[in-house]
Amino acid sequence: MERNSISNKEFAKELEQRTKKFAVQIIKLASQLPKGPESKVISYQLVKSGTSIGANYREANRSVSPADFKNKISICTKEASETQYWLEVIIEADLISIEKTTNVHKECTELLAIFTKIFQTCKAKK
Repeated sequence: MERNSISNKEFAKELEQRTKKFAVQIIKLASQLPKGPESKVISYQLVKSGTSIGANYREANRSVSPADFKNKISICTKEASETQYWLEVIIEADLISIEKTTNVHKECTELLAIFTKIFQTCKAKK
């Protein structure tokens, strides 16, 4: 049991770092959007959802109950999905070159899969 607890703590710490790194990547990507009213809206939404993933995951790791943890993970999942949407809009509207968006989009997809799995595990533990 202690061994799993340590690996879970290590996983949580690594995922916190990973989501923070992702938030920085999102901010940098948003700063590369062309200037204009459309891009301003997209940039705002992208940065809002993309940085929220890590903030909510950090809160989840400091939750006061299993229900609180599950709720925060649910938010992480929704924010990752929204971030993926805005990245797809940027790609399909050709606002930033595909070369600059591929890695961020891939990381977002992986984070969405991770949080979806964590949420499903929480639901199964009812």
